[in-house]
Amino acid sequence: MEATPSFHAPLLDRPFAGTRPFKAFAAVVSLLSVVALIIHHLPSPSPTLKPTPMQPRGVAEGVSAKSNPCLLNQAPFNWTNAMFYWQRSAYHFQPQKNWMNDPNGPLYHKGWYHLFYQYNPYSAIWGNITWGHAVSRDLIHWLYLPLAMVPDRWFDFYGVWTGSATLLPDGQILVLYTGKTNESMQVQNLAYPANLSDPLLLHWLKYPGNPVMVPPLGIQHDDFRDPTTAWLGHDGTWRLTLGSKLGMWECVDFYPVAINGSVALDTSALGPGVKHVLKASLDDTKVDHYAIGSYDPMTDKWTPDNPEEDVGVGLKVDYGRYYASKTFFDHHKQRRVLWGWINETDTETADLQKGWASLQTIPRTVLYDNKTGTNILQWPVEEVESLRLNNTVFKEVVVEPGSVVPLDIGTATQLDILAEFEIEALDISSTTNQVLDCGGGAAERSTYGPFGLLVIADASLSELTPIYFRPLNASDRSLRTYFCTDTTRSSKASDVFKQVYGGKVPVLDDEKYNMRVLVDHSIVESFGQGGRTVISSRIYPTEAIYGAAKLLLFNNASRVNVKATLKIWEMNSAFIRPFPVEGDDSV
Repeated sequence: MEATPSFHAPLLDRPFAGTRPFKAFAAVVSLLSVVALIIHHLPSPSPTLKPTPMQPRGVAEGVSAKSNPCLLNQAPFNWTNAMFYWQRSAYHFQPQKNWMNDPNGPLYHKGWYHLFYQYNPYSAIWGNITWGHAVSRDLIHWLYLPLAMVPDRWFDFYGVWTGSATLLPDGQILVLYTGKTNESMQVQNLAYPANLSDPLLLHWLKYPGNPVMVPPLGIQHDDFRDPTTAWLGHDGTWRLTLGSKLGMWECVDFYPVAINGSVALDTSALGPGVKHVLKASLDDTKVDHYAIGSYDPMTDKWTPDNPEEDVGVGLKVDYGRYYASKTFFDHHKQRRVLWGWINETDTETADLQKGWASLQTIPRTVLYDNKTGTNILQWPVEEVESLRLNNTVFKEVVVEPGSVVPLDIGTATQLDILAEFEIEALDISSTTNQVLDCGGGAAERSTYGPFGLLVIADASLSELTPIYFRPLNASDRSLRTYFCTDTTRSSKASDVFKQVYGGKVPVLDDEKYNMRVLVDHSIVESFGQGGRTVISSRIYPTEAIYGAAKLLLFNNASRVNVKATLKIWEMNSAFIRPFPVEGDDSV
């Protein structure tokens, strides 16, 4: 299909108030041996109490990434119900209503994928934290189930917080989760299914001997949370990691990857040909960082491959609006699946008006990138492709410097886009770009870029979100590339947090620039170079909604043409609803 002839249009031309440079924080993570994690003869639990409705307690009593101080003095935008309705995703998982945050304890059991998540049953802001529960056959279409666990004991009086599930060799499922006690201490508690033969795992029992772990000496009572999935050590003892503090680590994840890059590994995998990923969600910055290294099971010591890119000072799991990620090994399809929480960038007042807040990313597979040897690869699970409808192909569209090319695909609010770019070769050996990052956004021009896509844009380009590559000639004459998303002109609303996101992405000599972009109303997930660098962003347009949302190519390079080839699918909506009542055999 031919693209519409290009026209020249300015992109963002106002200065960008950049973020402060990230400062590394030291952190304490305890590798704890849990000798009694396999429990064969648990005593009968006491009856489960019913949750008591409570008023929202507010963010002061818990951790919340929902704080945008720069918006406090902004006049509220006059949002309409039509705008709010458009913002809700069509194929990303989110509850029917109210607040959601961290993914918890994902697992596969008897034909169903289970997702638990931090949830407030009573309000669209943080509080009353329980475990919400949903199941799926394919990780895309979801059925809401009753709450799995609620704060009804002294050891989780102020919330059933984040935790993980461990599948034991004998088929048992054990969950460790953080509870905030009636004295506001963070402790680790054990829970398990009431009936393992139930595929839906509807009922959960809390171990009457809880808590099974309390803050050790030297750890503050409120700095001890978020246990990982456990792995079986060489000595037959189960181990896990927990978040603690100097510079609070949360939602720690620790898992093996195969260096051949072709298969995923069970969490307990050890031996030659195996690296280990250590990931932490940094409370101070609300960013997920990871590093790849070597784990010595004899000493329980993990060492990063590159100390200069250790956890917190190097690679990010996602360079956008993303936090509290968690992986699990899907033994059904022999893959490691990654979940991540995407929160809002509007105000809590707006969230209360629309009645919901936050969503989860499309689940992603995770592999070791054996071509670079320096990072993981993240990619949407294959099942999302089942939502693809009609597709449109554009081949070798030439985009001149400083131009924009509209792509005639109709409504552009639910898309799966594969795009490949080539740039002209230039002899610029004497040219060096001084700013080696995403710069001030898509309007900041250099010799080779930026170039890429404009998603959720209106016809006049008054609202747009560029997703782009920015190749820059470094001082050593190498071409260094950054993959970026610029949300600074994504909305005319003043009470929305807007910034430039992105990071470096390796582009090897035999590779073209490529990206995959999932567009789903207010959530955009972008995967650069096969998932080496990933960016999730939230956007809240006021005009580029419904039929007014457009997709365009752009090239804001100063000297080179860009040639683009794209395949674009319109995406169907996922089937997400409450589990059918008894007698409904539609599932």
